[in-house]
Formats: sequence, structure tokens, C-alpha cells
Amino acid sequence: QVQLVESGGGLAQAGGSLRLSCAASGRTISGYSMGWFRQAPGKEREFVATITRTFGRTDYGDSVKGRFTISRDNAKNTLFLQMNSLKPEDTAVYYCAARSSDIGSTLSREYNYWGQGTQVTVSS
Repeated sequence: QVQLVESGGGLAQAGGSLRLSCAASGRTISGYSMGWFRQAPGKEREFVATITRTFGRTDYGDSVKGRFTISRDNAKNTLFLQMNSLKPEDTAVYYCAARSSDIGSTLSREYNYWGQGTQVTVSS
């Protein structure tokens, strides 16, 4: 199985940028479709972005479209999330996840492996 570790979170000002990384070990991420989710206090886990295993097709949640970009570097066994034009409502713990499928998913229950999360806080 694959182990996932997120990094790159922290404090940013509104309008700023952060880049999250998700380093994998145990298995190569080329065998998985990958996703990013986030969870703010008192809220359900929310889909952010996904990228498919084979063709690298991407999909985004409506709240981040045009601002966030998901990418993967299979050679480095790492998943990324570039976050631009950050807003205070982007504040959450961000999780990366892996799914043993060619197809990405917006549903957290369809992912098999999860990282421990990294905190992103955006100040106004």
C-alpha cells in the first residue's frame, strides 16, 4: 500500500499563493488516481481536485476552479496543489488521497489511502 505525507501548508494572506506537496512512499503514485480534499472546522470534508492515473485528466471543485491547479510528478512520486488567489474561506486542513482506479472521483469514500493533512490558514 502507499503512504502519503502532505507538506507546504502554513499561513498566507488573502490573494497570496501556497504550493502543497504530497510525498508518497511504499508504492509509486503512477498506479493511482490522486485527489486533494479539505476540511474546515465544523464542516464536512470537501472535494478540491483530482487527477487521473493514466491520462492525467483533472477536475476541480467549483469553489477552487481557476485558482488551484493539481499536478503530479510520477518520477518524484509526488502530488502537488498550486493554490493562487487564496481567500479566507480556503482555510482548512488539506488532505491528499490515492484511489486504485483509472478514474478520479469527487467522493472521499472512494479513495483508499489518505495522508495526515496539512493546515492552510488564509488571513484577510
